[in-house]
Amino acid sequence: MTDSASDLARLFEEAGAPAELVPRAAARLGADAAARLRADPWLLLRVPGVLPRQADHFARRLLGEQARPDDPRRGRALALHLLTEAARHGHTATPVADVVSALEGLRVPDPRRAIDGALDSGEAVALIEEPDFDPESPEALEEEPPEPEESLGVARWALAEESAAEGFQRLTATAAPLLDDATIKAVRAGLPEDRALALTAALRTGVSVLRGAPDELADAALGIAAVAAEHGLRVAVAAPTDRAAADLARGGIPEGAVVGLHRLLEPRPAPETAPPGTVVFGRGEQNPFDLDLVVVADASGLDVEMAAVLAEACPDGAHLVLGGEPGALPPAGPGRVLDDLEASETVPVVALEPAGEAGPLRTLTEAVRGGALASVDAPDREVVVVPAASGAEAVHRAVQLVTDSIPRALGIPVEDVQVVTPAAAGEAGAAALNAALKNRLNPGPGRYGGFDPGDRVIVAAPLPQAGLGEPGVVAGADAEGLRVEFAGGAAVVPPALTTRLRHGWAATVALARGTRRPAVVAVLPGEAEAALSRPLVAAAFGLALRHLSVVQAAGPALARAVGEVDAPPRRTRLARLVVR
Repeated sequence: MTDSASDLARLFEEAGAPAELVPRAAARLGADAAARLRADPWLLLRVPGVLPRQADHFARRLLGEQARPDDPRRGRALALHLLTEAARHGHTATPVADVVSALEGLRVPDPRRAIDGALDSGEAVALIEEPDFDPESPEALEEEPPEPEESLGVARWALAEESAAEGFQRLTATAAPLLDDATIKAVRAGLPEDRALALTAALRTGVSVLRGAPDELADAALGIAAVAAEHGLRVAVAAPTDRAAADLARGGIPEGAVVGLHRLLEPRPAPETAPPGTVVFGRGEQNPFDLDLVVVADASGLDVEMAAVLAEACPDGAHLVLGGEPGALPPAGPGRVLDDLEASETVPVVALEPAGEAGPLRTLTEAVRGGALASVDAPDREVVVVPAASGAEAVHRAVQLVTDSIPRALGIPVEDVQVVTPAAAGEAGAAALNAALKNRLNPGPGRYGGFDPGDRVIVAAPLPQAGLGEPGVVAGADAEGLRVEFAGGAAVVPPALTTRLRHGWAATVALARGTRRPAVVAVLPGEAEAALSRPLVAAAFGLALRHLSVVQAAGPALARAVGEVDAPPRRTRLARLVVR
């Protein structure tokens, strides 16, 4: 243990804080975490999972009677905590009145002062939105103009949303057709109408959106890229992960043109002054892509920060095509980029029709996307439903399917089977499933930050070496860190960043969404009823390429979620910003 980690461990022991918080606090607050927490105990709220009451208890243990509800440090930290929690739920803006009300509920005597403290820190920003108002309308002669809408946001996400909007505007304004009209007419000849429209939009407009099922999006993306490359255009097709890119690549596309988005943006080591774990990309406004056309086959997982980085990396005149399923599961980070772009009515949106005969997997997924939990005919066991009476039984059934039933009956090896579940915690959450699967497939003490050579892992927060959701296998470990084999190559994850990895035999749907697998075991426990929604179930089922086993422990809640529960709404600004 390093000296800084020892200092932090001693501080937590002194304050009676759980020892398991030490690595998370070190990862979030940096090498001087102990000193920073002694100076401001409420900084503990920056550690994911810490609640206000826990931070107050920590402060009382360190400060004694000096830990007062009106301490400016407490008010500032609570205001930032509320905005950060809103961002974790996907919001990029939160009404000031909501923040004031929540601060009052947390016994902050002067909420406005607390908000000012958060703004002064530079980590929060005030967002003023002028409401829609036509001064020349008949109503305007009789009514006062509405007051501007005042919101707050975490600076990181609010500014990223503005950068994304500016990037999309710039690409739209600077775009010219990549091919002349006669050539475009020739290359679209004979294509189905939807594919012809998609190709035309990609070649003629700066930003376009494609909507369709995963197979249709992949085929359209590769088709557009093949036509562009054939006519001498510089093109790249980006997938959510390097593993997905390896599965997507095929003939007709230049070698190396299909790549994971994280790798396409060329991640670099962050400067020493950057916050711990910061990922810096080599491509951006100062070093844009040497490309004419960028096609993101599945952009539904783009949060506003990645959208901003991507848009800034596209040079003036380049064309950007963003694909995504209709009604897709929202991104893990804040924002709803594709939905906001579509709502802005500033870019062409092309709906792709299903091609070919629908098999059982596609039939089921499309039914779920339409709001119905249909029974499908699966003569070759493409879809199997396994009932379970409890979370513990669901875990048992999942382990049995992964380690025996699927490899034996279908010939799909264990390494090609992915277990997904709605949440990380719970009796049948990803953590419990991984513990059971590790015990069967790669037992060990977790000697290296909880991992052993041979463990399957998945990236739970972006690393310089790999993006969110990238799967890998631990190859070894030493003083420098974990050696992990990713699809894009071997990487060393330093000890300070191993908290960004999770065991990967099982993963939450949100984390696994970027990589489809030959076989998927979807565990749907009753304890996850609050997390179940139509987009989540459709995303889980849509990950399977050949076989889907549904371990059904949710009872009637599953059909209810598919029929009635959409993704929670998100407060975002991109749709407005992009039309300014």
